[in-house]
Amino acid sequence: MEPPPVGEDEQGGAQFRPSEHQHARYNPLRDDWVLVSAHRVKRPWQGQLEKPPPEDVPRWDPKNPLCPGATRANGEVNPQYEGTFVFPNDFPALQPDAPEPGDSGHPLFKAAAARGVCKVMCFHPWSDLTLPLMSLAEIRAVIDAWAELMTDLGASYPWVQIFENKGAMMGCSNPHPHCQVWASSFLPNEAHLEDRTQRQHLSQHGVPMLLEYAEQEACRKERLVVENADWLVVVPYWATWPYQTLLLPRRHVCRLQDLREGERDSLASIMQRLLIKYDNLFEVSFPYSMGWHGAPTGPYLEEDCRHWQLHAHYYPPLLRSATVRKFMVGYEMLAQAQRDLTPEQAAERLRSLPEVHYKRRTEEK
Repeated sequence: MEPPPVGEDEQGGAQFRPSEHQHARYNPLRDDWVLVSAHRVKRPWQGQLEKPPPEDVPRWDPKNPLCPGATRANGEVNPQYEGTFVFPNDFPALQPDAPEPGDSGHPLFKAAAARGVCKVMCFHPWSDLTLPLMSLAEIRAVIDAWAELMTDLGASYPWVQIFENKGAMMGCSNPHPHCQVWASSFLPNEAHLEDRTQRQHLSQHGVPMLLEYAEQEACRKERLVVENADWLVVVPYWATWPYQTLLLPRRHVCRLQDLREGERDSLASIMQRLLIKYDNLFEVSFPYSMGWHGAPTGPYLEEDCRHWQLHAHYYPPLLRSATVRKFMVGYEMLAQAQRDLTPEQAAERLRSLPEVHYKRRTEEK
């Protein structure tokens, strides 16, 4: 949609205030719009209440298939790993040897080949530890393992999607700290869309979109959550989820495996700071889906991908408390994305939170 120009309204020239008045914001990365309805924050909530996540997760459980020494569904026994651990997904969504679909004979019933591999990566041997509670060295080991997987799988597959679903609210079936890595023979929808929009921006403006965006947000600061010499985290201007964030490098970097040693260290630091703030917001292990996007790999390694800028998306569902979440239903499904809390309000709230984890503060008392 194309919103009307910002200015005086038809009812008497009221001054527009983004924190009070409804308006639409453009997302150049997805080439779509989000409706911001800040005045709805005050509405009472009588909807579904979620159960807070359990705090009594055992450190080791022989029945948990992700634990060291445990037996998985396929009968394999995990090694007694002490750091990260990567293994093939026992129930993969993609397999490398799927047959080609036949021609349906009609353009409305089109199918294409989809091949790939799916892996699981455990972050740590302890089930009761999440990334914000891990040490910087342990988080750095996760980053290095990510980069290694991107290099290995990206040598042959066009797209390698690293993603973490944290918390039962986000569909995570196991509390053990882990992520998934899916490598595909095709560019998924989101990757294809971001490739198009970033390519167009570079062609029209002569600078990578997200490099320019990071520079702008670093100057404006109103949506900044945390920053360091190499990275910054913002609640994006076009955020859809209440406390959605975008993690961006300050330097032009196309892929995760291209990060320098110092940038990997500072990435571990800023990830820890962000995730501690997330947990501190409602003093709960904060659920989210996150994932890395960077330039395509495989055959694209030989192509010009300067329009790409590495970034990570964090999509947390919680809205008002540990038990009240944002639902993408109704208008969001049938018309366009909508949010109540403004990105600036969300960023200010996250920015003001302490960087010592609430569990650590409890332990110190």
